[in-house]
Amino acid sequence: MSSYSSSKSSDLPVREIPGDYGFPIISALKDRYDYFYNQGEDAWFHNKAEKYKSTVVKINMPPGPFTSNDYKLVAFLDATSFVYMFDNSLIDKTDTLGGTFKPGKEYYGGYRPLAFVDTKDPNHAALKGYIISSFAKRHNLFIPLFRSSLSDHLFNNLEKQVTEQGKSDFNALLPTMTFGFIFRLLCDQTNPIDTVLGAQGPEHLRKWLFPQLIPSLSAKKLPNFIEDILFHNFLIPFGFVKSDYNKLVDVFSKSAVSMLDEAEKLGIKREEAVHNMLFLVGINMFAGLNAFFPHLLRFVGEAGSSLHTRLVNEIRTAIKEEGGAITLSAINKMSLVKSVVYETLRLRPPVPLQYGKAKKDFMVQSHDASYKINKGQFVVGYQPMATRDPKIFANPDEFVPDRFMNDGEKMLKHVLWSNGRATEEPAPDNKQCPGKDMVHLLGRLILVEFFMRYDTFTVEITPLFRAPNVAIKTLTKASV
Repeated sequence: MSSYSSSKSSDLPVREIPGDYGFPIISALKDRYDYFYNQGEDAWFHNKAEKYKSTVVKINMPPGPFTSNDYKLVAFLDATSFVYMFDNSLIDKTDTLGGTFKPGKEYYGGYRPLAFVDTKDPNHAALKGYIISSFAKRHNLFIPLFRSSLSDHLFNNLEKQVTEQGKSDFNALLPTMTFGFIFRLLCDQTNPIDTVLGAQGPEHLRKWLFPQLIPSLSAKKLPNFIEDILFHNFLIPFGFVKSDYNKLVDVFSKSAVSMLDEAEKLGIKREEAVHNMLFLVGINMFAGLNAFFPHLLRFVGEAGSSLHTRLVNEIRTAIKEEGGAITLSAINKMSLVKSVVYETLRLRPPVPLQYGKAKKDFMVQSHDASYKINKGQFVVGYQPMATRDPKIFANPDEFVPDRFMNDGEKMLKHVLWSNGRATEEPAPDNKQCPGKDMVHLLGRLILVEFFMRYDTFTVEITPLFRAPNVAIKTLTKASV
């Protein structure tokens, strides 16, 4: 029996799954409008749970018709039910990464990337092991390459824009910084500027990502009716982004020599490896980091100078003890920094939804009841409700910077952002994010770099569908 289900109580009452799929198509379209435009994602899921007095509930999962015909799902909306999504003996993840729709294989050179492959597939262990080992071989580059990218592409522009324009658009500066770091990490430290991509690498990547992500998002740049017709009713053909993708494939094929050599030594075809690498670059790293960092700066910025002073003291003390060097040893001593990053990932995980299909009949349990899930049932977990479960966390909707310090560390098992618990590790036989530890390290490092340079800062926040737009309004340079 899986560790995710073995500890559950068998004394809970068995209930029918509440909820109503409503009228065919019409109800699903109404749910879509409520989800994207009338209520928003958070409120939509909370309203479903409140309406049916249950955290396991039937839903019409957007985008629905006509992007997908398979949108009648069961949602897991608390910490207890959500972790069933990690049970590989119960949940099949084949082709469910994006939810109820899936882009065609032509988006990935005719292959299905690792994220679309279930653990039962023999190819999963080989691809996952390859990515884990590739990161392990490059872990000594994480800190120096990321620091260089922050200095070259973020902080210099940030200060200049605040001085000249009165504020700086943090989100707009991120793509060049994150893409430069990722490219140099995976491509033998080659600067993407020195390839045929020039400065256009992030733009090519965003164009390729857009058709894959927009059916499940709202860009908030068009009237609702027009956006819905254009992006939520059908999938955009690959032909619109084919040239962008082919350019990326060509450049990574020529630049990521060591990564691709390692794949061949493990028996993975070079061509398959490069397409998997691009998915890793685009979805897992580029899109993920660009969603995560704005939330981190937002929460820290809104917390104000009292938190900033605590962070400054912890960071500069640890660095001083290391002789002034920003090292992994120094970063690991920063318990408040660590807690702040985990608290951000708890409140706003970069990938809020987990999907899968039941491999067999099983009983799922919430805090209050047990429910039967039939084999083949499409299920979804909404992580922000699971990690803000009031039966697990005190003040669950509040940003509490030191939540995971001292005795609070025991609560890290309830931080689930990486498709697994924060206390567990990615492995070839699970679906946990292979870059889990790197993402947390980069979150800590951006705070370290920020507060080595500045004593405090202020922000202006513009809410978007998921990640906020963060404008830095003022920067107070470090006084010591």
